[in-house]
Amino acid sequence: MSTEVLTKPPAKLDYSLTGLNSHLAVERGLAEAEWYQSPVPRETMRKLLERRDGPAIRDTIIWFGLIIGLGWATWALWGSWWAIVPYVLYAVIYASTSDSRWHEAGHGTAFKTDWMNNALYEVASFMVMRESTVWRWSHTRHHSDTIIVGRDPEIAVPRPPDVPALILSFFNVKVYPNYFKHILMHSMGRMDAAEKTFIPESEYPKVYFRARIYVAIYAGVIALSIYMGSILPLLLV
Repeated sequence: MSTEVLTKPPAKLDYSLTGLNSHLAVERGLAEAEWYQSPVPRETMRKLLERRDGPAIRDTIIWFGLIIGLGWATWALWGSWWAIVPYVLYAVIYASTSDSRWHEAGHGTAFKTDWMNNALYEVASFMVMRESTVWRWSHTRHHSDTIIVGRDPEIAVPRPPDVPALILSFFNVKVYPNYFKHILMHSMGRMDAAEKTFIPESEYPKVYFRARIYVAIYAGVIALSIYMGSILPLLLV
């Protein structure tokens, strides 16, 4: 590799997980490096990380209650302009607050009981359109190689920033084609090169199994919409 490549930064960084910057990150010791750790005593840290099931169960029941109630109100008012009111509230709660549940349950910090965290993580993953196994490993890499170009698969704003793409990200517009492409690919038992860099091969069957569940759910919702002659099931999912 030439000295020029190592010393002169490119006009545009390669953020892919299989490109030049990925190899450079490994060569320079940035991949899985030993980073600073706060000198908090272990006993103090253990107390700070103490979890409880009660508050999380309460909040989850309220959350699902709001989603189900607003979904029912949308269905009950369907056909009138009043349906817009509960539907907008439903969509906001469904698509935004599920992200924080996805994140905390994925880290195992929402509940004290692990199976509750795992169950909520699976549901929230579907709601935010993230394949649960893929994103569990993606997020692990994100925390081990945070904002390391070529290593972190979750860098939200590359440099130089693409402002139009950043604005569209508020509406998830660019997510849909990539998401559906990948669940279809995974449902057929295939992985792409980038995913192979952070997902262990032993986890591939889990990825394929969950992708097939996702595809089956979407196929069922589409079939229900056709049967009902209404787009309401599509809007709710």
